[in-house]
Amino acid sequence: MDRRLPASEGAGLLRKAFPDHWSFLLGELALYSLLVLVLTGVYLTFFFDPSMTEVVYHGDHVPLQGVRMSEAYASTIDISFDVRGGLLTRQIHHWAALVFVAAIGVHLLRIFFTGAFRRPREANWVLGVTLFILAVVEGFAGYSLPDDLLSGTGLRIAQGIMTSIPVVGTYVAFFVFGGQYPGHDIIPRLYVTHILLVPGILIALVVVHLVLVVYLKHTQWAKPGRTNRNAVGQPMVPHFTAKSAGLSFLVFGVLTVMAGTVQINPVWVYGPYDPSQISMFSQPDWYVGFLEGSLRLMPPFETHVLGHTIMWNVFVPAVLLPALLFLCLFVYPFFERWVTGDDEEHHLLDRPRNRPTRTGLGVAGVTFYAVLLMAGGNDVLAVVFQVSVNALTWTFRISLVVAPVLAYLLTKRVCLALQAADRQRLEEGEETGQVHVSVEGGMAETHTSLPAERAHHILVREQPRPLTLAQLGAGHRPTRRQRLRVRLSQWFHHDSVDFTVAPGPRREIARRLAGPRHAGPGETEDQGERAAD
Repeated sequence: MDRRLPASEGAGLLRKAFPDHWSFLLGELALYSLLVLVLTGVYLTFFFDPSMTEVVYHGDHVPLQGVRMSEAYASTIDISFDVRGGLLTRQIHHWAALVFVAAIGVHLLRIFFTGAFRRPREANWVLGVTLFILAVVEGFAGYSLPDDLLSGTGLRIAQGIMTSIPVVGTYVAFFVFGGQYPGHDIIPRLYVTHILLVPGILIALVVVHLVLVVYLKHTQWAKPGRTNRNAVGQPMVPHFTAKSAGLSFLVFGVLTVMAGTVQINPVWVYGPYDPSQISMFSQPDWYVGFLEGSLRLMPPFETHVLGHTIMWNVFVPAVLLPALLFLCLFVYPFFERWVTGDDEEHHLLDRPRNRPTRTGLGVAGVTFYAVLLMAGGNDVLAVVFQVSVNALTWTFRISLVVAPVLAYLLTKRVCLALQAADRQRLEEGEETGQVHVSVEGGMAETHTSLPAERAHHILVREQPRPLTLAQLGAGHRPTRRQRLRVRLSQWFHHDSVDFTVAPGPRREIARRLAGPRHAGPGETEDQGERAAD
């Protein structure tokens, strides 16, 4: 093998260290969900006909016999009722798609809240956000293929969003649909996009993402023996491989059980798509529910310019808002780096409580998304809870502005309280639950010192300070950009709880947090280590 393949060069990879923590398996969950999607998708392509040609159904599903429908819808019904294992495979495929997008989303949240996106992993963060967008596009394309009434309603909304783009909207819609809506080209085009274009890009980016993970090494939680200059964990073979293989079987099994017991997307209930009809309580898959919510919350607002009508009530919530949201995700690592002036490499993870501003921003963003998601089902919520749809809509409109601000402030307070609790545990130790009564009648609880590993986990943390104008090299008249950067830095680092640490432990913390330091010319490695200290 060595003469034909670079087999020996992979020996180091087999001993790569993987951190032993459950949160690092979220990415594996997304990977194995993608594998399930590929396998089940290949099986479904053998029987699905992506054609909008109208036919009369004569299959085994009696309620639809004699109904005119597209070949795409008819083949979906045939897969569900006539193909052996077809319905099970369809439902595995659909559930895997939901889990795939959810796993990427939760994985991104883990990376955000722990600061794993910082240097040198900014490119991997950008790749992750891109993968999330592609997963949403892929899911929407696959969800629209059956050409049933529910997915057709989603396509009609998508066409309306396209036409809301000023000046070029109608051209974009005509190009995508191949003419006047609904046309005859959209399903074949979505089929090619769903099975070829987006999956090819997805798999290529996943490979690049994994290569960067291997090259940059994993981040890790602070524990004794772990520093910014090493990677401690279980080797890939045999430990991580066995654990990862077990997770893959678990993902396959759980998705199959869900597909066999929990019905999803029963297209035979909705019927074939008819542009003149719409079903009540139409709800998209969860990952595009926030767009539905934003459209429902936006009040009617349009302007007429030079004979053109600009539909702000569609363009702003469905085009501008998601574009701004994803733009914020893309640029956040670079924004935080600019605000904090932090150019060091980071391989130890932050505890979310130690970065209250970042954690508050993240929780505010999740709250903003949750309000939009719930607003996308305001009609269902109104029926279930017997409340007015208008009252519920106004409640969500106010909550969209107020709730993220309250979530940000509350999260910062909680983070600071947790930091104060950590400092108290360091100073007083852990409570034993025992209370002693003195001879004078006073009562006092007893404490025991923290275990070394827990104390280490609390103490090994960065204590950043806001930037100053002097650090930025500002003269007597600093520029507006420099003043803005200093103010943002003060806002970002304003709230924190200082830990009083003795000089010895402080030196050890600084050594563990130091970035990679290689021996300089004429230095030994030990001298290089001392220089880094």
